[in-house]
Amino acid sequence: MKKPELLVTPTSVMDIEPLIEAGATAIMIGEQRYGLRLAGEFKREEIVEAVNIAHSKKVKVYVAMNALFHNDKVPELNEYILFLQEAGVDAIVFGDPAVLMAAREVAPTMKLHWNTETTATNWYTCNYWGRKGAKRAVLARELSMDSIIEIKEHSEVEVEVQVHGMTCMFQSKRSLLGNYFEYQGKVMEIENRKFEKGMFLLDKERNNKYPIFEDENGTHIMSPNDICIIDELSEMIDAEVDVFKIDGVLNTPEYIIEVTKKYRQAIDLCVENREEYENIKDDLLEEIENIQPINRPLDTGFFFKETVY
Repeated sequence: MKKPELLVTPTSVMDIEPLIEAGATAIMIGEQRYGLRLAGEFKREEIVEAVNIAHSKKVKVYVAMNALFHNDKVPELNEYILFLQEAGVDAIVFGDPAVLMAAREVAPTMKLHWNTETTATNWYTCNYWGRKGAKRAVLARELSMDSIIEIKEHSEVEVEVQVHGMTCMFQSKRSLLGNYFEYQGKVMEIENRKFEKGMFLLDKERNNKYPIFEDENGTHIMSPNDICIIDELSEMIDAEVDVFKIDGVLNTPEYIIEVTKKYRQAIDLCVENREEYENIKDDLLEEIENIQPINRPLDTGFFFKETVY
C-alpha cells in the first residue's frame, strides 16, 4: 500500500525546512499576482530559494498559477512559466486554460495540476483535463468521501484532496474591502493588508466568524470552521488517493508545522500499522483540537454530509 503525498503550504522560506522535518513531502507556494489564497507570498528569488531547499531534501515544489487571468496578464504567462521551468519547480497548479496553453507553447514538459477549487466534481471532468495535459486533479472541497473514492477508482490522473484547513466560500474579483474604505473616504492600500488575519464577517445568530482574505485577486470569504479528518484517513488511503493537502492559509507557521507532524504520524501508522492508527487516531484529533484557535472549531467538511446549495 502506497503512502499519499503530504502537501503543505508554507508561509515563508523560513518555514520550509521545519515543515520537511515535520513530514511534508511536497510544498505549494507562489505569488498572489498569479495564485489564489496563498499562505504566503513568494517572489521569484524566494521561489528559487524554496526549490533549492526542498530539492536538497527530495521534496517537491509546486507553484500556484490558479488565478483567473484577464487579457492584461495573459502576455506575462509565457515568461513566468519559463522562469518556473528554469527554477526547477516540479509542477504548476492551474485553473485557467490560458496557463495550459502557455505551458504547452513554452514548456511542454512542465507538469500541470488542474485546480479550479469548485468544478472537479466527477471523474469525466478530471479525465478531460488529464487528456488535455494535466497530471493531477485537485478535487472540490464539497465532495463526500464516497464521491472521492468513486472518482479515484475511475480517474486517469492523480487525485488530490484537502484534509485540513479552511475553505473558500465566496470570491469576488473586486476589492470589496478596499472599495468600502474608499467609499468612507479612507485610504486602503492592498499591499498593506494582504494576508491580514484580523478581518471577519460576524454571524451573531450562529456565533460564526467568517475570515475575510483580500489579495491582488480580489476578496475571499472563508469558512468559519477548519476541515480535519485525521481520524478518517483509512478509506482514502485504501483507495490510493494520491495526495493529502494541509492548507495553511491564515494560520501561523507554528500551527502548520504541528498539524503536519500529526498527519505524518497518522499516515505512516495507517499504512504501516493500521491497528495502532485506530488506537491513537482519536488522540491525534484531540491534540490538534488543543492547538486550534478558539474561534475556529474543527469539523469534517462535506466528507460525511450532503452538499446543500
